[in-house]
Amino acid sequence: MIAVAYCRVSTDEQAAEGFSIDGQAEKLRGYAALHDLGEVAVVSDPGWSGKDCERPGLQQLLAMIRAGDVSAVLIWRLDRLSRNLGDLILLADEFGRAGVDLHSFSERLDLSSATGRMFYNVLGSFAQFYREQLAENVRMGMAQAMREGRHVNRPPTGYDLRDGLLVANDDAVAVRRVFELRAEGLSQSAIGTSTGIKHSTVLAILKNRAYLGEIKHREEWLPGNHTPLITHELWEAAHRGRIPGRRRGSDLLSGRVVCGLCGRRMSIDGNGQGQIHYRCKHRGRGCKQPARSTRGLHQAVVLGLELLGRNDDLREAIRGQLEGVRAKTGHGLARTPPAATEGLSALKDQRRRLLRLHYEDKISAEQFGEEQARLTIRIESLESETARMVKARTEADAMVDRFEDVASLLRQLDVPAIWAAATETERRALVDELLEDLSIFPDHLEVGISGAPRINVLFSEVGLRDSGNARVGGGT
Repeated sequence: MIAVAYCRVSTDEQAAEGFSIDGQAEKLRGYAALHDLGEVAVVSDPGWSGKDCERPGLQQLLAMIRAGDVSAVLIWRLDRLSRNLGDLILLADEFGRAGVDLHSFSERLDLSSATGRMFYNVLGSFAQFYREQLAENVRMGMAQAMREGRHVNRPPTGYDLRDGLLVANDDAVAVRRVFELRAEGLSQSAIGTSTGIKHSTVLAILKNRAYLGEIKHREEWLPGNHTPLITHELWEAAHRGRIPGRRRGSDLLSGRVVCGLCGRRMSIDGNGQGQIHYRCKHRGRGCKQPARSTRGLHQAVVLGLELLGRNDDLREAIRGQLEGVRAKTGHGLARTPPAATEGLSALKDQRRRLLRLHYEDKISAEQFGEEQARLTIRIESLESETARMVKARTEADAMVDRFEDVASLLRQLDVPAIWAAATETERRALVDELLEDLSIFPDHLEVGISGAPRINVLFSEVGLRDSGNARVGGGT
């Protein structure tokens, strides 16, 4: 390892000060000999300004330091390294981390001495401040850029980044195809095979709202300035019926079939003869639910939708049931009930009077604490019960409104005819829009239609055999 004398002078400085590179180097060699610093190599930047660090000599010095070849750096004055305080601080910080002593002839700076180390620690504090301030400015700049709709990170698949803006490239067609295939119900692996895009990239594409023309800042999506690759309708279609953490299989009921005995989701299973069934994952481990064919389950969905659409008696029974639920929760009261409001007001008045008595020293701190705790518990309990009642009322009203919407739609449809003529994609769209789930019990099926109570379907109605274990489960 050697000591390096770094010398710099601009043309104007050399003329004004009359102190050349050679003059600096001679003084620094004498300084090194006086302080037993050993052999000295000279690295210079003649005619270069000290306004920044983009100087060939300085870059050579830094490369030597990072390679571990330098024991000490000698300079005529600190401004020879840089005239920029921020650069000077960061350079001194890098020297210190590399274990390189910095000696300044004019300022008598020697990091091997106590005074020099103290000065260096001051520089280190400034370095930390400077780095944090720089990082803060960068974050502020990025946030401002994102608020203006500009992209500051790596562009997603399908875009190039030009002057802070996302511009669609040749991969944009493949990205749109990913969303179209997902909307048709294909799995991520099938989409990857069809488009030639890696499975992990397919997943990233489907999660990225940048394709809707948005920009992500932290956890918030903001409007961007770039052209979206897909519509909101295609985004919704690709994510319709998608529940995070649940895989979506090739069958249109995948993820919606539930075992009525143990409550677990049922999975698709083949019997080796081309027939597909739904089987409980807990079968043979405490659950006795037999497998059921997909054909019968599909027919149950069609029958449930058809019944809701054409059976007036069923619709009236459902309305009566829903109105009963709404009556119990206080139909039409979307605000706090008057009795609850009065009760809360009285309790809070008691708490205020209690506090006044405590301030006036008319009750002890122990008495105040006990009564304060009692009143607080009653207030929190009443507030919680009131919130629960309001939520129940709102949900009951929403259920009634949703049922009427669904019933009105199904009355206008010939569900069996539409189902028979529909493509697999169209059937999936119908299921995603109207079906909540399908529960299998030993003696019947329960079709959960969005906005309506569950509808019972007998096995005999859809060509399935009874398991012999009747009277299990419930429904409408």
